[in-house]
Amino acid sequence: MRALIQRVVSADAAYVNGEVISSIGRGLCVLVGVANGDTKKDIDYIVKKILNLKLFEDDESESSKPFKKSVKDRHLEILCLSQITLYHTLKGNKLDFHHAMAPAQSRDFYGEFLQALRSQYEPDLVKEGAFGEHLVIGIKNDGPVTVMLESPKSPTTELEQTVPDVDG
Repeated sequence: MRALIQRVVSADAAYVNGEVISSIGRGLCVLVGVANGDTKKDIDYIVKKILNLKLFEDDESESSKPFKKSVKDRHLEILCLSQITLYHTLKGNKLDFHHAMAPAQSRDFYGEFLQALRSQYEPDLVKEGAFGEHLVIGIKNDGPVTVMLESPKSPTTELEQTVPDVDG
């Protein structure tokens, strides 16, 4: 599971026709990608990181120290958007998504992620876009501050990925 987290002054998600689905003020805009084989462990890891990353100053004063408080500490909003392109590979110049979870399965998994995030935070502060829809996203990045997270994979998976193909 991957999450691209951006600290924002504001963010919104709208349909192409301009109808706004969700909007937030200060907080985090989180683009979420789901891979084949992701589990509840991956959700737990990403949710914990989103809520606890120290991405905000300790207060609003000019003398405040940066990177001291989390979105949870500051009681700020979160806008989550499903993002299949976080699990792309390139075949020449064409995007391929065979590492991404299939759409039907991914929709349910992403729903579980949102439920976990809301259950560990303030549900009214967690907003979402529309899964699988073509959206226009407005982001006013603050900083800019952008962090890429990936949930850890099991040692077996990592080993399989790093062993060279000696038969070929």
